[in-house]
Amino acid sequence: MAMDAERRQAELIGQFSAQAAALSSAPQLAALVLEATSHPALFAFSELLTLPALSKLAGTQYASSLDVLRLFAYGTLKDYKSNSGSLPALLPDQIRKLKQLSVLTLAESSKILPYDQLMQELDVSNVRELEDFLINECMYSGIVRGKLDQLRRCFEVQFAAGRDLTPDQLNNMIDTLSDWLGTSDSLLHQIQEKIKWADTMSEVNKKHQKEFEDRVEEAKKSIKQADIDLRGHDDFLSESGGIMDFEEDRIRPKRRRQPPA
Repeated sequence: MAMDAERRQAELIGQFSAQAAALSSAPQLAALVLEATSHPALFAFSELLTLPALSKLAGTQYASSLDVLRLFAYGTLKDYKSNSGSLPALLPDQIRKLKQLSVLTLAESSKILPYDQLMQELDVSNVRELEDFLINECMYSGIVRGKLDQLRRCFEVQFAAGRDLTPDQLNNMIDTLSDWLGTSDSLLHQIQEKIKWADTMSEVNKKHQKEFEDRVEEAKKSIKQADIDLRGHDDFLSESGGIMDFEEDRIRPKRRRQPPA
């Protein structure tokens, strides 16, 4: 469902971007901003702020439309009330959209949203109205999922769609990712060095193993040769001993028999 919602957001942004590129007059562009900020399914506006066509509103009597678009990209209902004197009056659809965006902003910082806080931020006077808004305008629209806890008087957020990042948030995220990348590179280098050391030690161990096996084999050959030499010597001694015995018997004088008396 999240992927479908993101795809829908991308489609709507593409449609409004194409319309803006085809418009040339400030009144038409201001009307397009009004349409975009009132659209029930669009909740991302920072990309529209970067459109070259909308920069034509700067310096005209419709310049406040850019402020409205910026409010919907990064602000809340509370921000609108604080700056209502410098902003045009919003339509009911825009007010509802800004309340939805305010819930998303609150959900970014906490997953337990007290009813009292929500009623104050959304300018809601009673719990019934608050719960109806959370159910019908937030959960049914798919921008949040959660549980209404009437006993504890809070909304437990299980999922909330992300809002546009402010320039400062984007820079902080870039810095964080850069630090993470640097740490990852350093860790990767250390791992590569350890792998290289392990490979070197493996080769050294293989060499020592080979030398040891060669020595064992050489020792086996030496022992075998020594055994052969020893056996040959024993055989020689045995043969020499037999010859000597025969020679001794041959040269030993024989006794003459004495005649009987």
